[in-house]
Amino acid sequence: MSRAYRTVVAPATAEFVVQGSEFIGHVRPVESVDAAEAFVDAVREEYADATHNVPAYRVRAGDEETDGYFLREYSSDDGEPSGSAGKPALNVLAQQDLENCAVVVTRYYGGTNLGVGGLVRAYSRAVKEAVDAAGIVEERPHERVTITVEYDDSGTVRSILESEGYEFEADYEAAVSFDVRVPLAEGEAFRDRVRSATSGRADLE
Repeated sequence: MSRAYRTVVAPATAEFVVQGSEFIGHVRPVESVDAAEAFVDAVREEYADATHNVPAYRVRAGDEETDGYFLREYSSDDGEPSGSAGKPALNVLAQQDLENCAVVVTRYYGGTNLGVGGLVRAYSRAVKEAVDAAGIVEERPHERVTITVEYDDSGTVRSILESEGYEFEADYEAAVSFDVRVPLAEGEAFRDRVRSATSGRADLE
């Protein structure tokens, strides 16, 4: 069974100044490597005038359903001295055992060289403070289930989703479709329950 993992609750930032250099730590939960890369690109674009935008992420990739996932780790020093920025940022995520989490530390150079030790401390601190601001939650791997039903069955399906507390979006058109986020471990039981409640009329993907 897919194990639970720790990640951040929500996007957050943290800012501080060290000897004139401004550091801004940005963190957010992500569901894929593509989402992590998109977040990194978005921060780089927003802070294009910064001296450095140092990224790091730890994201599950592979096939969750067979537990054949692996952890994709990435970091870059983005022009800072080798080992002084990206690796310390990634180490904070690893030490806190965070997965599906991406960070970018933005630095505006303030005219004073901090040295490798000073940079390691500053980049680590930026990630730690951003993670603290975001908060940590234990998550279980999820899958997306799409349920399509006629209007007559939509109330039944909706009440099941609300009683379970699952996140979902409903689209009311010719038929009603629900896009549901279900913990992997509960997927089969959930499908069986919906089929039973609708006497097999629900179309599940």
